[in-house]
Amino acid sequence: MYEVVNWKSQELASTLARGLGAFGVPEPMTLEEWSRANFYLSKESSYVEQDWRPWPFQRAIMACISNDDIRFIDFMKSARVGYTKILLAAIGYFAEHKRRNQVLWQPTDGDNDEFVKTELDTMLRDVKVMAKAMPAHMARNKDNTLAQKKFLGCLLHTRGGTAARAYRRISVDVAFLDELDAFLRDIEKEGSPDKLAAKRVEGATFPKMVTGSTPKLSGFSLIEDRYNGADERFKYAIPCPGCGLFHPLVWGKKDETTGFKWVNGDPTSARHLCPNQECGLLITQAEYLAVAEQGRWQNADGSITIDAAGVFRNGAGAVIAPLEHIAFHVWTAYSPAATWANLVDEFLEAFEKAQSGDITKLKTFTNTTLGLPWALEMEKTDAEQLKERAEPHTFGTVPRGGLLLLAGGDTQDNRIEITVRAYGRGCETWQVDYKIFYGNPSEDQVWQDVAEYLFETEFQHAAGTKLKIHASSIDSQGHHTQAVYNFVHTHAARKVFAVRGSSGREKHIKDGVSRVDIDWRGKVRKRGMMLWRVGTNLAKDLIYGRLGIERAGPGYMHFSKDASDEFFRQMAGEARVERATAYGKESRWTAMRKRVEAWDCTVYLVWLETHLELAKKTAKFWDQLEAEVQPAIDDLFNTPMTISMPAASTPPPAPTPVATRTAAPLRSQSASSSFASDDWSSRGFK
Repeated sequence: MYEVVNWKSQELASTLARGLGAFGVPEPMTLEEWSRANFYLSKESSYVEQDWRPWPFQRAIMACISNDDIRFIDFMKSARVGYTKILLAAIGYFAEHKRRNQVLWQPTDGDNDEFVKTELDTMLRDVKVMAKAMPAHMARNKDNTLAQKKFLGCLLHTRGGTAARAYRRISVDVAFLDELDAFLRDIEKEGSPDKLAAKRVEGATFPKMVTGSTPKLSGFSLIEDRYNGADERFKYAIPCPGCGLFHPLVWGKKDETTGFKWVNGDPTSARHLCPNQECGLLITQAEYLAVAEQGRWQNADGSITIDAAGVFRNGAGAVIAPLEHIAFHVWTAYSPAATWANLVDEFLEAFEKAQSGDITKLKTFTNTTLGLPWALEMEKTDAEQLKERAEPHTFGTVPRGGLLLLAGGDTQDNRIEITVRAYGRGCETWQVDYKIFYGNPSEDQVWQDVAEYLFETEFQHAAGTKLKIHASSIDSQGHHTQAVYNFVHTHAARKVFAVRGSSGREKHIKDGVSRVDIDWRGKVRKRGMMLWRVGTNLAKDLIYGRLGIERAGPGYMHFSKDASDEFFRQMAGEARVERATAYGKESRWTAMRKRVEAWDCTVYLVWLETHLELAKKTAKFWDQLEAEVQPAIDDLFNTPMTISMPAASTPPPAPTPVATRTAAPLRSQSASSSFASDDWSSRGFK
């Protein structure tokens, strides 16, 4: 116009260009192309501040996100695979390039606020093209808040996903759910978060929903459900440098003819075995990285593949239409930022812990490194088999190896039950006594008997010394809470603790503490009694894992022949089952019979062990304790007791060394367990 009136103004030209630009159609670009041209790694959320280049396995994922023919995309993933960066790039792409309304849900409001501040706002600041798409990106403005970002021609909503109202009154083209397994399974009884989110894109011209998460417990994992419900599931396959066979990277098991192998517990010897038995090449990480660009995503039988450009092909190589709902699984071994040696080292550490009954590190390895849901293969012990492993030491005596006595008590309406176990190195424990004190816990007499037992009883040690109970924990839940408080308050100096099981989603065996003493004004006393919370499900997982150990050593639980049949039935009286809760269906340990006091007492013992940090004690601590309790030179007039130990299983033979770059199939020699599957213990070899 300014040329028509013979009036040239650069300012007017810029203004007109910006105004008319909203009506223009940008040149088509894929998400990867847009990211290569624009995306930047901010210093607040990256190890290195620099332009971003996607890794080979990320390219097809990004191409599928920007493909309008694909409606649902799900990622079941591990940590360290760059998912957050893909998510941020996708948000910028749909806002600046496609100008589409979006919504991002995080598990909670707190997660949402943190993501916006540390990830989203820094992306809007450092990706230069976003300044034009969002004029208010650096200003305090109603268009730039923790809950909403307004771009030219579109909106981005960011919300926590705990309340049903967070899914209402939103109509968008693209929906993202980050860390899906951290959401509640049922949002205020209105349905699962992914189902509620899907409703928000139903009316869009090109609807798209992207979910991603590290999986948690199998059977209760939302991302596992979506992964299994997809039209097809894909893994990234690389060509073998030896035979050219395309195959995914898998962790594998000790006796499988593919997966990771190493020699004599040496992480630096880690290789990936080609599944082609005629090839048998042991691929190094350097060789993997050299062929990673040639990889492709493929389904289980290779009948459908996706190349780096996001093109779908059938088994014959012909181009086919994209599927509407697809799912990807990717784990840490694919990441150039992780070393295979570190993965093996991480596994060996977790495996060593699992040998002593602590499966928490193995669970973390499965979830966050392998990107797979954790499954308890067996979730119930057997009373008769527990009884069969009982040993001939008698109640009231402490076998060799037991160095510290702990007691756990459970309060009932007409009795108090207490179990005593001796702790040794590596939290190996021996059953020393199981005592029932009959009487009304609201009366003093029964507590006087308990006090005399806990504080005065001396237990004969096999080495000739005598031991007293070092510390005790007593359950305060039930009809006699105040009586427990009074007892614990009176004897607090004698290391007696009041405990209570957590009713919600516990995060740790030692799940918190609060003061419960209240004065006449209704205020909590500053030095009042402490009530400790027990993460009962986690404690029972640890006990269950230890019951699966079949030979004496760290974590092994010894039982006495003096224990009654009822005691063993109570120890096997709970199972981990699916239960309906206020948060939806969850897996919890549930009583399968009326009486399980022996099991509960053991739970409180595990809390006490955790509180005293016995698993973290150094060799020096145990050496000093051993010198006091069972000195090298025993009393000449004392005859040490003979303890019958379970027979040790034959150790597996040494693996074939890596020499010719080929590997023969390896057979698992691990002993089977009637308490827990040996599937996890057969992974890799030492």
